[in-house]
Amino acid sequence: MPSVCVFLASGRGLEPIFVEAARAAGTAIATRGWRLVYGGAHRGLMGELADAALAAGGEVVGVLPHWLATREIAHRGLTTLELVDSMAQRKDRMFALADGFLTLPGGYGTLDETFEALTAAQLGHHTKPIVICDVAGYFAPIAAWLDGAVRAGLVAREHGALLTIRGTLDEALDALVAGWP
Repeated sequence: MPSVCVFLASGRGLEPIFVEAARAAGTAIATRGWRLVYGGAHRGLMGELADAALAAGGEVVGVLPHWLATREIAHRGLTTLELVDSMAQRKDRMFALADGFLTLPGGYGTLDETFEALTAAQLGHHTKPIVICDVAGYFAPIAAWLDGAVRAGLVAREHGALLTIRGTLDEALDALVAGWP
């Protein structure tokens, strides 16, 4: 069973389309028979994603630092909840469990996780696909920045190609499949 690690917000955001996208992603991952790996929270877009995957009969693995679990953030209904000591260990564990990465709208943590996966791919530590689903144009500024960084010669063209950005969930999930060995 392939495992998809999804990076997304622990908040809900102000746009209902973000909640809809998180739910749709959880459902789609489960119905495709894939394991969902994510940050282990029960609230915000993270909770919507996990709840939708579980409702669709999917396997869901959450990875969360102990100190966040004690703040009543932990999703207690997951297939597996792994507790670790730090945010760095959380990322390491999620990266190890994943066959590919999907990014949905989020904030600092979402971008940190996405760019750490990209940096690891750039350095040759993995060849796993990294795909952003550009829900409602949310990531258009990131796409423009990446294009500019490649044009400026600050990101090598082949490294720019390590990140795939797609406009719909189906396109994003198909891009993940295309990137699997």
